[in-house]
Amino acid sequence: MDANAVAELVKGQLPDCEVEARNEGNHYLVIAVGDRFEGMSPVKKQQLIYGILNDYLADGTIHALTIKAHTPAQWAAQQQA
Repeated sequence: MDANAVAELVKGQLPDCEVEARNEGNHYLVIAVGDRFEGMSPVKKQQLIYGILNDYLADGTIHALTIKAHTPAQWAAQQQA
């Protein structure tokens, strides 16, 4: 599965977010930025995205997954750091 397919899966469930995915083999990084993450704990943000990709994690298509989920303000602050 390529990174674009992973990004499209996440975008399909989170259409109000900007989503980017990168991969190296079957290790993936998903970056999601959207207002929907406002007030959510880091764990809840990750659970939301893990839930979308759970079948691919379970069958080994995705071996490792790193998630960066932020509000636009959090993302902007992180980019300046």
